[in-house]
Amino acid sequence: MKINLDERITVPETVSVNLNGNELSVKGPKGEDKRVFANPKVSISIEGSEITLKVTAASKREKRLSSTFMAHIKNMLRGVQTPFEYKLKICSGHFPMNVSVSGNNFVVKNFLGEKHPRIVGIDSSTKVKITGTEVSIISPSRELAGMMAGRIEQLCRITNRDRRIFQDGIYIVKKPSRHTE
Repeated sequence: MKINLDERITVPETVSVNLNGNELSVKGPKGEDKRVFANPKVSISIEGSEITLKVTAASKREKRLSSTFMAHIKNMLRGVQTPFEYKLKICSGHFPMNVSVSGNNFVVKNFLGEKHPRIVGIDSSTKVKITGTEVSIISPSRELAGMMAGRIEQLCRITNRDRRIFQDGIYIVKKPSRHTE
C-alpha cells in the first residue's frame, strides 16, 4: 500500500538553513554543517521556518529513506546549536605514550616503544583537545566527530599481543547521547 508523506521539521530561530540543489547547509551559532540529500523520490524544500520532506506514493523503502533524512536533518540542526562531543581515554601501561596535535595531524609517539610516530589527519571542522589522559573531539557534524574518534581508536589498535595484558591504546569512553523528541 502506497501513501503520500509530508513531514515537517521546524527550524530554530538561531539557525539559518539554505538549500542549493540537493545540498542542505545549516548554519548556527556554534558552526556550520552541509550534506547532500539526493533521491529522486524524496523532495526537500524550505518553506519559511520549516523544512518539508515530501514523498508521493511512498513504499516501505521511501518511508525508511525519509525517516533517515529527517534524522540527519535533526542531527544537523542540533549540532550547529550544541556541538557533538566524543571523549577518549589514553591508556599506557607498558610504555609512556606521547600524544599531541600538530597542525592538522593527531600524533602518537612511542606507542608500545615504536620508533616511528603514528599519525592521523584531523578534519577542518573538527576540534581535538588533549587534557592529561583525556582526548576531546568536538564537531557540529555527528558523523565527522564519530569518524575522527574511530580513526584515533583504530590508530592505536593492538595486534599479535594478548589484549588482556597489553591494554595500551586510546579508547572511546563517552559518546554523544541520543536526543529523542
